Amino acid sequence: MADPKGFLNHGREVAKSRPVEERVRDWNEVYVPGSLLPIISKQASRCMDCGIPFCHNGCPLGNLIPEWNDYAYREDWAAASERLHATNNFPEFTGRLCPAPCESACVLGINQPPVTIKNVEVSIIDKAWETGDVAPQIPERLSGKTVAVVGSGPAGLAAAQQLTRAGHTVAVYERADRIGGLLRYGIPEFKMEKRHINRRIEQMRAEGTRFRTGIEIGRDLKATDLKKRYDAIVLAVGATTARDLSVPGRELKGIYQAMEYLPLANKVQEGDYVAPPISAEGKHVVVIGGGDTGADCVGTAHRQGAASVTQLEIMPRPNDDRHPVSQPWPTFPMLYKVTSAHEEGGERVYSVSTTHFEGDEDGNVQWLHLTEVEFIDGRLNPKPGTERKIPAQLVTLAMGFTGTDRENGLVEQFGLELDERGNIARDDDYRTNVPGVFVAGDAGRGQSLIVWAIAEGRSAARGVDRALTGASELPAPIRPTDRALMV
Repeated sequence: MADPKGFLNHGREVAKSRPVEERVRDWNEVYVPGSLLPIISKQASRCMDCGIPFCHNGCPLGNLIPEWNDYAYREDWAAASERLHATNNFPEFTGRLCPAPCESACVLGINQPPVTIKNVEVSIIDKAWETGDVAPQIPERLSGKTVAVVGSGPAGLAAAQQLTRAGHTVAVYERADRIGGLLRYGIPEFKMEKRHINRRIEQMRAEGTRFRTGIEIGRDLKATDLKKRYDAIVLAVGATTARDLSVPGRELKGIYQAMEYLPLANKVQEGDYVAPPISAEGKHVVVIGGGDTGADCVGTAHRQGAASVTQLEIMPRPNDDRHPVSQPWPTFPMLYKVTSAHEEGGERVYSVSTTHFEGDEDGNVQWLHLTEVEFIDGRLNPKPGTERKIPAQLVTLAMGFTGTDRENGLVEQFGLELDERGNIARDDDYRTNVPGVFVAGDAGRGQSLIVWAIAEGRSAARGVDRALTGASELPAPIRPTDRALMV
């Protein structure tokens, strides 16, 4: 244990954010660069090195949190990085993007603010890059086996890196023009600058992983042809079919899925556009959906100069604090969360449902009509007399995803079986019903968190390695049937 009295002597202190009026004028990450290192040793000392560290269970990667907390406290950054990478291929991604279920399971969190695990994690990996402790791990020998990974999000990249290090020749296929999947085009620059992805890609290239962009399996390359080329295939294509809103006026111009809107802002940062083809500048923006993707739309609209931003959520406002009965420790609670985007302004409206859209004579959306809703007999019902309309010149739909893409032909061409939720079915080794074809990430699990995606990629890699060689020393942190601990 680093400091037996650390949790008694030090309170919780998190990363400092740049002033709102400054950060909404650029697309850099919202946190003050370098603000964590001066405080992180004390924060790491708050870890109690519990006899049963529930943070291990809260994190599907099984991160060795007490160990790297101890090294961070002692400022042994090389050892901390080694322990961090023992379970996580990309801690700079999770340290910035993960909602930290490990902190919800922190034993200290029973009666105090939990350890700032996420901040310690990102401090360790940023220091490791700075000091050169992150280096390519080139396999000592090649297996002679080839693997195609379809999709370059966190699950695909994790699977590819693990399999490359196991000695297999791996090629990653990505239908977009750049590697990264939703990390690249779904996550705004102010949440994670894309330089973090770029340097990981260079590390993977040095290790031997090959990348093929601008190729969509099912359209540009038939699934049957891909199967002939490789000994095994990992499908990490995500759950990209967005949930739509079937109400009158949906066909009006100015209403977009979040993943039609967000990538264009990122492409401006990549230098593809001078200005985004879809912009919130000067418009009244309404974001439908109260989750993280909705918050990303809110922050993007602020930076584009929206006249106003309103975020709508059909469910009631969550509680501020964990309820000891309905959301007991160490479950992952659904709490009211104020993200950096919400700090920047806008209005959040709960318990409302959109009834229809209203447009102008040119077919552009101008108004959104809504009604308040309430639970009656377990169902959401409109409250009479609560109908009203709000200005809406740009509407983004951020209501989640319903399953993997069926329109490109990949599922049908492979002949894949789906489960009852529309995800690609797999067995305990992540194998689909098609010999030699495996699935990892949201494509098999459904919409989930980045830590689950990386854990699935690592676990699926073990299944592939074992199928190709008869045995595997790669770790498998989770089973396909594992789920987060929630009430």
